[in-house]
Amino acid sequence: MLDIIRKNNRVEHRNTLHKIMEFIILFLLLSLLVYRLLSFNNHGLSWSIAFLCELWFTFSWVITMSNKWILVDHKPYPDRLLQRVPKDELPAVDLFVTTADPELEPPIITINTVLSLLAVDYPTNKLACYVSDDGCSPITFYSLVEASKFARIWIPFCKKYNVQVRAPFRYFTNNSMLSGNNNNSSMEFKHEWKIVKDEYEQLSSKIEDAVCKSINPSDIIECDFSVFSNVQRNDHPTIIKVVWENKEANLNRPVPHLVYISREKRAKHPHHAKAGAMNVLTRFSGLMTNAPYMLNVDCDMFVNSPNIILHAMCMLLGSKNENENAFVQCPQVFCDSLKDDPFGNQMIVWWKYVGQGVSGIQGPFYSGTGCVHRRKVIYGLSPNYVKVGETNAISMMNGKSADEELRDVFGKEFTKSAVDALNGKAACPDMLTETIEAAYQVAGVGYEYGTHWGKKVGWMYGSTVEDILTGLSIHNKGWRSIVYAPDPPAFLGFAPTGGPASMTQQKRWATGLFEILLSKNCPIFGTLFANLQFRQCLGYFCILTWGLRSVLELHYAALPAYSIITNSNFLPKGQEPAYYILVALFLIDTMYTSSEYLRTGQSIRAWWNNQRMGRIISMSAWLFGFLSVILKLLGISETVFEVTRKDQSTSSDEGTEDTEAGKFTFDQSPVFIPPTAMLFLQLTALATALLGLQPPARDGVESGSLETMCSVLLVVCLLPFLKGLFGSGKYGIPLSTIFKSAGLALLFYTLCRYWDGSL
Repeated sequence: MLDIIRKNNRVEHRNTLHKIMEFIILFLLLSLLVYRLLSFNNHGLSWSIAFLCELWFTFSWVITMSNKWILVDHKPYPDRLLQRVPKDELPAVDLFVTTADPELEPPIITINTVLSLLAVDYPTNKLACYVSDDGCSPITFYSLVEASKFARIWIPFCKKYNVQVRAPFRYFTNNSMLSGNNNNSSMEFKHEWKIVKDEYEQLSSKIEDAVCKSINPSDIIECDFSVFSNVQRNDHPTIIKVVWENKEANLNRPVPHLVYISREKRAKHPHHAKAGAMNVLTRFSGLMTNAPYMLNVDCDMFVNSPNIILHAMCMLLGSKNENENAFVQCPQVFCDSLKDDPFGNQMIVWWKYVGQGVSGIQGPFYSGTGCVHRRKVIYGLSPNYVKVGETNAISMMNGKSADEELRDVFGKEFTKSAVDALNGKAACPDMLTETIEAAYQVAGVGYEYGTHWGKKVGWMYGSTVEDILTGLSIHNKGWRSIVYAPDPPAFLGFAPTGGPASMTQQKRWATGLFEILLSKNCPIFGTLFANLQFRQCLGYFCILTWGLRSVLELHYAALPAYSIITNSNFLPKGQEPAYYILVALFLIDTMYTSSEYLRTGQSIRAWWNNQRMGRIISMSAWLFGFLSVILKLLGISETVFEVTRKDQSTSSDEGTEDTEAGKFTFDQSPVFIPPTAMLFLQLTALATALLGLQPPARDGVESGSLETMCSVLLVVCLLPFLKGLFGSGKYGIPLSTIFKSAGLALLFYTLCRYWDGSL
């Protein structure tokens, strides 16, 4: 039963059947805990470990129920907005694109994202696109210069024929549905389509040649590349290039401002990864255009709905929204994803049930891309300071000397721009080049010293997931946020493929999230001392505890093997009533989780792949994320921001289908050791039982059918690793990993037998 309640733009979904199943699962979990407590005297250490793990699982389930209690979505009404606000009076928006490595994030992907942003259905004179290149790559700059030339024919073509897909590589595919509107069947359209397609293929060829170093960019375009000579990626001055300027902000000129920046980096200065790049973009754009709204996307997340900015304005403009909503977050959706989500990273169900669930509390988490922000919120303004007829910048200072305090917060060169933004003024120079000198200063490595950037204003420092930390600081101030999940999706990106890329991304997430949990930014403090709602705090706990959850899941996964090897039990026997509690819990949870996938249009195989990958990721990437933070707290090492490889093709010519797509891949990373060791351990335990090598049971209590079933289920979950033992190349587990894993499994087996013999 699905109840839908509409309140203006807000749509609430109440699923009564799911709520009933959630309460049944909670009742079964509590019953199991009671059974454990009543049976403590009759069991040993494994029983206590199982109790602690199940206590955590119950707590996690309570958080899950809280998060999913009411699912909220929003529906924009752009026609109503345009009746109140004429199109030429819409607020300006600065567009941010971040890239960090030209090898892991190929320039052809970046320019497709940029072109899709430049072509959105929004007044051209209200847009400015800023591209941050932390890789300091002349190839990326060259690609942008060439893309700006192509944009002069691409943008008018998109708007003339109402093209919906505005990333060229996506538009010029062999899929006829993407190749033009059904109404665009005239000879004129076909002729222009062919011209634009040929131009894009030439653009792609130029970039590919430059990437392959068959040509030197400085030899083929009239542009100054001398600034890129003798620079190192992490040691170079600031480089700023105005690629294209929409002079006099002419509405009729087809291409918005396009600016390239590579911030200054020095070997002995902290750079703060993406958070540092975003803060430089914020200051840099504040001096140049100072738009009251900012849309940021990763270099691989292109616009899929050309009206996205207008739709976001429907949820951010208006007196109520002005004092309530800080940002509009669109879900991360992936294009050309592999069938049935073999690596479990499409997150469709997560966004549907968790993302829209927390939207019913205080709002979705900021996920780092596909998000429209208010600039003044990023500058630290709280909802209670947004007052009609008062100066927001002065009210923020709590009566202190405004000029001096603002300089301490934002820095001397940026004070005027910050005050204008906080007070709702969007004053900007007529020519972008007029602000270049000041822009170089705010992009320098030493500018933030003595200011509040990264601490109280801008993107927050202190975690490798700067997006979650920044969103948490915004929610702590009392702001709400909005999830907007249109169909078709507003943005599309590239999901990591293969084992190493998926693990890199998941490890970085788990590391950063656990850093937040163990820091002064823990959401508990936000609830106690700030304006974070209690249920929103629980929502943050749902993701911040991924690293801690890995330790408990790893212990629980080892218990079946331990019980079989020592011929003991940690689960109820068949003659005990609690046996049926576990069976019912397994069946109902399976029905509950699989129904979520079916309701979102996915298959049972996709459900299984996500369940399987959940176990693999937990005992590998999340575990190493947990260990990274522990080592940091002990002062042994620092956490590192790792860029995820984006290796999908963006060519207009589709190649043959990869028959190996979806097959698990491996590398030398130690992250694959724990799952491989767990596989060896479960196989050893099953072989021990099958060959009758178990020791005699103590007090007549021996391992039962549930322990064996759990062990078999874990082997099935780790089937990609079983295949990897016999694979070759990138599809095989390296021998060094196999030997280390076998050693760990042998050590565990020996300790189990020694522990059992000493009792």
